[in-house]
Amino acid sequence: MFQRFRPYLKYLLPVRTYFIGSVLCAGVYGFVYGFVLNIVLMKRVFPAIFSPERGLQFWQIVGLASLVPLVFFVRGVAAYFNAYFISLCGVRVLAQVRLDFFRKLQVLPLGFFARHPTGDLISRGLADTNQLQFTLTNVANEIFKQPATLVFAIGSLIYIASENRDVWLVLLCLASVPVAVFPIRYAGKHILRRAQQMQAQLGTVTDRFSENLGAAKEIRAFGLEERETSRFAAAVQSLFHVQMKIVKYSSFLSPTIEFISAVGVAATLVYAYYARIEWNTFLSIVFALFVSYEPVKKLGAINNDLKRGLSALDRLEEVLNEPEEIADPAEPIAVGRLHGDLAFAAVNFAYGQNGDIPALRSVTAHIPAGTVCALVGPSGAGKSTFANLVPRFYEVGAGSVTIDGLDVRAMRLADLRRNIALVSQDPVLFNDTVYNNLLLGRPGATRVEVVAAAVDAHADEFIAAFPAGYDTIVGERGARLSGGQKQRIALARAFLRGAPILILDEATSALDSQSEAAIQSALKKLLIGKTVIIIAHRFSTIRDASLILVFDQGRIVAEGNHASLYAGNPLYRSLYDRQHGAAEPAAV
Repeated sequence: MFQRFRPYLKYLLPVRTYFIGSVLCAGVYGFVYGFVLNIVLMKRVFPAIFSPERGLQFWQIVGLASLVPLVFFVRGVAAYFNAYFISLCGVRVLAQVRLDFFRKLQVLPLGFFARHPTGDLISRGLADTNQLQFTLTNVANEIFKQPATLVFAIGSLIYIASENRDVWLVLLCLASVPVAVFPIRYAGKHILRRAQQMQAQLGTVTDRFSENLGAAKEIRAFGLEERETSRFAAAVQSLFHVQMKIVKYSSFLSPTIEFISAVGVAATLVYAYYARIEWNTFLSIVFALFVSYEPVKKLGAINNDLKRGLSALDRLEEVLNEPEEIADPAEPIAVGRLHGDLAFAAVNFAYGQNGDIPALRSVTAHIPAGTVCALVGPSGAGKSTFANLVPRFYEVGAGSVTIDGLDVRAMRLADLRRNIALVSQDPVLFNDTVYNNLLLGRPGATRVEVVAAAVDAHADEFIAAFPAGYDTIVGERGARLSGGQKQRIALARAFLRGAPILILDEATSALDSQSEAAIQSALKKLLIGKTVIIIAHRFSTIRDASLILVFDQGRIVAEGNHASLYAGNPLYRSLYDRQHGAAEPAAV
């Protein structure tokens, strides 16, 4: 079991001094509690004070009695520093594991997020890492302290036996200790299974919560409040049942071990009667036996904590060990600013973990630098997939995508994506200032350049109208801005980026006419001199396209300009007429 945690010992290197200190404190604690306390109290203090010949002076009595608080003081100081140092190590490990988890999410392909609900990933990154921290802190706090206590307690029994020459009594005391292992193994096996169920169910609860918060408007619009509450209640109830299973097995362990220890004491009591053991010796043995069983009981609890920690670690490692399908090549080709000549050569691509949902089939296309290319076709025809392969959001299954004759897989991701600007249908703004959201386009830009980009995107006017201007907080996902305002900030980022390749995912489809007019005006300036891919859902947005690619069922079935496609391609004509009701190819 401990082998699973070995790869994470590297996180202890920066705090190894504290870790070693905690181990030393654990040894002091175990020695004082398991050996010194028994010998001092049972073999020195009590016999001297309660002996029939009580001839001690006052200061002798005070001296003997003061040994008791002194022993407990040393034990307490050792316990405190053991707990403090090990907690410091545990929190440091948690911070690093959580950071590595988050860092891994940044490099995983978009397909990974399609397979894993957001709420489940949040649960893994927060709840599972918290469980792992609790396990590491609690286990590390006890894993040295309790065995040390057990070893020194058994040592005190051996010491007592060496004085009384009654080894059989010691063996009788120790005989019941191994028996306590069986309930520990039984409970641990069940707790591991239930803990795995609990962590998975906790992910479901978090996902329900996250999904509900993200759909607040739709839930109220369709009157789904009761339905959502019922779904959440069902998930919570399932989590409750699994949690109570864990409580059942965890709670069963302590009284079982206590019962086994009581049987051992009873057997010792019977033996002591017939062996005529002196009362102070017998009390020393019973105390040592009690001290021996206490760490056994706590080690049983540690075993349960390890099981829960392992279930959390399993879920974290599913992400941490996920292969990085899209990564920098071993020997990348150095590129600066690209021209933007795009070519797809016999490209195949499929979604799904096993690649069983085909999206593109033998797609070949050439988009010369400076071309404004529109992608049209029915929903699900492969338009967005085609565009997403350019910045390597996904990896081609077969064939190649090249820019200026260079395979995109031969470039560093940072170099490739620095040459591409993206304006999506629903742009994401971070809960930060307008200025910092604009600065994402080019983090090294000056304030003058940022404002100039906002002016080009027709965003400066409404930004300046805010009381805080460019320092206005936009809210979560830009909630304090209108759709048109968010789109114009997204366009400003594209202006600021100044990339030679621009991908537009229907940037005006959900806007009012006034906002659309402002954005269309900004786009005309933005498109100049760039290679542009427009994912067109509305044909009014392709009026500036010099090349149109028609997609159907993952294939490019036609290409050309509007007039030639309207005259020669039935699919294009039907899509156009469905929107415009036109009988002939009106100019676009």
